[in-house]
Amino acid sequence: MQQKTITDLQQKLSEQQNLLINQQREIIEQQRRMYEQMDMVKVQYSMLFDTVKQMSFQSLQEDIQQYFEAHLQGLQNQVRNNLQKTYSVHKVEVDAKVLDVEEPLPECGICESDEFCNFQKTPPQCEKCTLCPAGFFQLSDCSENIDRICQDRDECMDSPSICGERIKCLNTPGGFRCLGIAEKEAALGICGDQYFYNKELQECQACSECEEGVVAFSCTADSDTVCTTTSESKLSESWSSSLSLPTSKNPNSQIYPGLNLKIKEKMNCEILSPEDNQVVFKQHGLLWADLNFAVKHNCRNFLQLSIKLNNSEEGYELSGSRIEQPEGKYFQSTSISCAAEVEPSQTLSVVLKSPNQFCNQSKDLHVYDLNTPLSLLWLSHDTGAVAMTAQMSTAMHYQTNYRPTFKIISVSDPYMVGLSHDGRSIKLTESGVVKFVFQQALYSMGPTCVREGFTLIFYINRNGTNSELLQIFKSGVNYRDTSISGSGAAKVNAGDIINFEVLSPAQCNVRYFGENSGISMLSLLWIPTAISTAITASVSNIGLPTGAVRNKILTFTMDLPNDKIIQLISTGQFAHKYFKFTESGGVSVSFNLKLIHSCNVVKVTISTRISDQVQPTVVAQQIGGQMPEGSQWTSVALRSSFHVQNGSMLSVSLDCVRGRINQIAHDKGTNLSILWVSS
Repeated sequence: MQQKTITDLQQKLSEQQNLLINQQREIIEQQRRMYEQMDMVKVQYSMLFDTVKQMSFQSLQEDIQQYFEAHLQGLQNQVRNNLQKTYSVHKVEVDAKVLDVEEPLPECGICESDEFCNFQKTPPQCEKCTLCPAGFFQLSDCSENIDRICQDRDECMDSPSICGERIKCLNTPGGFRCLGIAEKEAALGICGDQYFYNKELQECQACSECEEGVVAFSCTADSDTVCTTTSESKLSESWSSSLSLPTSKNPNSQIYPGLNLKIKEKMNCEILSPEDNQVVFKQHGLLWADLNFAVKHNCRNFLQLSIKLNNSEEGYELSGSRIEQPEGKYFQSTSISCAAEVEPSQTLSVVLKSPNQFCNQSKDLHVYDLNTPLSLLWLSHDTGAVAMTAQMSTAMHYQTNYRPTFKIISVSDPYMVGLSHDGRSIKLTESGVVKFVFQQALYSMGPTCVREGFTLIFYINRNGTNSELLQIFKSGVNYRDTSISGSGAAKVNAGDIINFEVLSPAQCNVRYFGENSGISMLSLLWIPTAISTAITASVSNIGLPTGAVRNKILTFTMDLPNDKIIQLISTGQFAHKYFKFTESGGVSVSFNLKLIHSCNVVKVTISTRISDQVQPTVVAQQIGGQMPEGSQWTSVALRSSFHVQNGSMLSVSLDCVRGRINQIAHDKGTNLSILWVSS
C-alpha cells in the first residue's frame, strides 16, 4: 500500500514538472515576442526621430523623445519583471530523498472533502484547497494529496478585439490592460462583462465571486463585487402596522391639542418596536415612511394628519396633510410620506389634530379601517443612501402656475443632494435612484377651483432639457383648506435636476402655505444603483375597467424596456397585470388614480403572490369617497412599503362599492412607480 502511494506521488510530481516546463516554454515565447516588439519600437523611434530633426521643432522633438524613451523603458521593465516571475514562480527544486519502505509513512489522517494532505509540512497537515481567484481558471482539481492548480486566463488571446482593433492589449494576472486608455473611457464599460476597471492598478480586473453567494454590492464598470455573509446586518428592512383612534376618556373629548393614533404591530422587527402609541427605533439608519388614512369627519375648517419624529431634546413634524371640511358626510382619504435620518431611542408617532375646539372625537370622527395603513422602509447607512428634507420658504398668493422655493431643513450628505441657485430645484451630483414626495398645503377660493382641480407636475431636467416625470391630480375646494401631495421614484443621472410645479385653473385664487409644520415640504431619498432600481408604469388604455367594477385587476404598460429586477409580465394569464421581482428586497410603491365615478366608496388594493397556485395577499389598501359636488374629476392615492421575495408578483386592483366607474384618465394623472432596494 505504501509503495503504491509513493508511486502515485512520483507520477503526479512528474506530471507537475512537465506542466511547469510547458509553462516556462510559453513564458519564454512571450518574452521573445516582447523583445521583437521592443525592436519594432526602436525602429519606429529612429524613423520618427529623423523626421523630427527635419521639421526642426525642438520642443516637439523633446516631448516625443521622452515619450518613446518612457515607453521603451516600460517594455524593458515588463520583460525584467516577467523574467523575475519566471525564476521565482516556476523554479522547481526536486530533492532526492531516500524513503525506507520498511518504515511507516507519515499521514494526515482523514481530511475533509475540501482539504488535501500537505506532505511538505512536518508532520503532514490537512489544508484547505486553494480557490482559483477571479481571472484564473482551474488547471487540475484538488485531490487527497495535491492542491488545486490555477492558471491565469489570457484575455488578450481569448478575445483579440477586447480593447478594440487599434488598441494594444496586455495580459496581467487576473485581468488585462488596454494601453493608452484613459480612466474615463474605461469607466464607461470598455472592460466588458464580468470585469471592472481598477483605478489603482489602472487595468481591467475580473469581478470577484462571493464564496457564500451573498452579494452586498454587484460588480460595476468601475468597482468590484462586495460580498457579505448572512450574519451581517441587512441593508434594508420593511415594517407595517395598523392604526386606530385611542379610546376616548369622556364623550366630550376634543382633539384640538392633537392625539396620537394607536399603532398596532403587525410583524416583529429588529430595528424598531412600538411602545405607547409610538415607534421606538433601535438602530441608526435612513427611513422612508408611508401613511394612508381615510376618515369621515364633521370638524370645522379641517383636520391635520402628521408624522412626527421625537428625540430627547425636541420633536418636529416630518410630514403633514390637511383634510378639508366636506360639504356632505362622505369618506375622504389622504396619503403622506417622508424621509428622515433616525437614531436609536428616537420615536415616530402619527398625530391627528384640529385647528380649533369644534371637533369631538366620539361624535365627529369615523376612521376607515384600512389594511396596514402605516409602513416603513428602513435603510442601513451601509447602503450609501442620502436623505433630504426641505420646506417651502414662502407663503404667497398665486392665481395660475406656482413653482415653490425650498429651504433645506436636513440633509445627510449635502455633497450628493442640494438646491439650485434660485432654490426652486433639487440638484443630484451622481447617478442613482431617487424616491421623492412633495406636499403642499393651500387655501383656494373660486368655483373653478372645485370644477377643474389642481395638478402637480414633477419635471426632470437632463442636459438642459425639461421632461415630465410624473403628474398628480387633486380635486379642488372653494373657501377651504386642503393639501396636494405626490410621490414617485425614478432613476437619475449625474447632474440631473428635479423641479416641481402646481397648476391651478384660471379665476381660482390660491394661497400656498410655507410653514415648518410639515404640511408644505419635500422629502427625498437618493440610493446607489448598485443596490436599487425603480420603474414607472402607466395604466393601459386597452381594457380599462368601467361600469360596475368589482375587484378588477388593472393592466399596465411601460415606455421603457423591462428592468432586470422589476419586470412587467408580458405573456400568459398574468400578462400586463402583474409585476414580477427577480430578487428579494424592500419595495416602496406609489399609485395615483384619476377617475370619474359615482361609487359610494372606491377601493384600491395592492396585492402580492408567489405563484398562480397561491392566493394573493393584500399588503395595502386605500379608499376614496364620493366625488365632491361640482368636480369633473377626483383622485385616490395609495402608498406602501413592504418586502418581496425572488419570484414575488405584484398587482393593483380596483373595487367600486354601490356605483359605477365612468372613466379613468390613463394618459395623465394615473401612474404607478415602484422602488426596489436590496435587503
